[in-house]
Amino acid sequence: MGTDQQHLSKSFQEFFDSEKSNGILLIICTVASLLIANSAVGTAYLDMWHTKVGGLSLEHWVNDALMAVFFLLIGLELERELYNGELSSLQNALLPIFAAIGGIVVPALIHFTLNSGTPTQAGFGIPMATDIAFVLGVLAMLGKRIPASLKVFVVAFAVIDDLCAIIIIAVFYTAQLSIAYLAGAFAVWALLLGLNRIFRVMSLAPYVLGGVLMWFFMLKSGIHATIAGVMLAFAIPFSAKEDDEKSPSYRLEHFLHKPVAFVILPIFALANTGILIGADWMQSLTSANSIGIMAGLFLGKPLGVTLLCFIAVAGGICRLPPDLKWGHILGAGVLGGIGFTMSIFITNLAFAEDAQIINASKMAILLSSLMAGICGFLWLKLVTNTETVNKRSG
Repeated sequence: MGTDQQHLSKSFQEFFDSEKSNGILLIICTVASLLIANSAVGTAYLDMWHTKVGGLSLEHWVNDALMAVFFLLIGLELERELYNGELSSLQNALLPIFAAIGGIVVPALIHFTLNSGTPTQAGFGIPMATDIAFVLGVLAMLGKRIPASLKVFVVAFAVIDDLCAIIIIAVFYTAQLSIAYLAGAFAVWALLLGLNRIFRVMSLAPYVLGGVLMWFFMLKSGIHATIAGVMLAFAIPFSAKEDDEKSPSYRLEHFLHKPVAFVILPIFALANTGILIGADWMQSLTSANSIGIMAGLFLGKPLGVTLLCFIAVAGGICRLPPDLKWGHILGAGVLGGIGFTMSIFITNLAFAEDAQIINASKMAILLSSLMAGICGFLWLKLVTNTETVNKRSG
């Protein structure tokens, strides 16, 4: 992972640029949603998201349909990393893989330990997620002082983190399963894979149309419909040649960056962060569920990421890139505690029938994500400033 700044791929730079701008917009939308929800028009604002359109509420259309496009982009990014990114080489992939495992297992264990056997046990998946947009937004604020390999490391472990979150959603947050509809979704996926691998169809149209049908079948199957977005990503033709602009996968990923960053995720923030801050808001943060979320994100993430990376490096399984220090890894782990998008998404699935617990969970996510962002920024600024002084004195 000794990636030099000038060797970062064009697609990675585009991804980084769109994500860092998106982080700022998400903050604006979140603040706006909080202010509106707690204003005189708050009730009307929250009711608006529950308006039925075509059999689903607006909130469901956002969380089930628009977010499927977000997951399609995540799938395309993961595919790029697997083919010609940091995950294409096992040696390069091992460090972020261990970081992701640590950043998933330790926060989940913290929450599960505090909530085992209670109605909020299902929230164990909430502190496992990392929000790429916010993390890269913080790194962008630190400017060129941040090593290029740290950006790549963070993206790699956050993408693996998202992949694991997708698997957890499919396995643990499926209420009722319809085998017939699930079989229909996989049949469409098999057809799309055939168009790609056998017939080498390079037009995006049949894949997009098939993806819509697969999404419908997945919605009806009981498994969260967003999973169809990831499945579609791996059915679309991809070129192993870096930055191949003729590749359908590259073209779609390039096209989706801005709509996802500047339309879909801001709408998601507006629809899901309308948190009512009542007189008992402090009390809600003292529940086992809220403490599990905050401790998992703010403490569990950096502990898990740093500990597993240290074990892997000390055991000779992998090594740190030449321009990274342990202070960078710890800082990346702290930033990994910015859960936001995926954490809120899992909250809606874990506590679908309890608006009060959802509200308290979202508040815990926002507070711990805010603390992780501020502390991660200050820590990495300190680490990079210390390195600069040491270089000058040396």
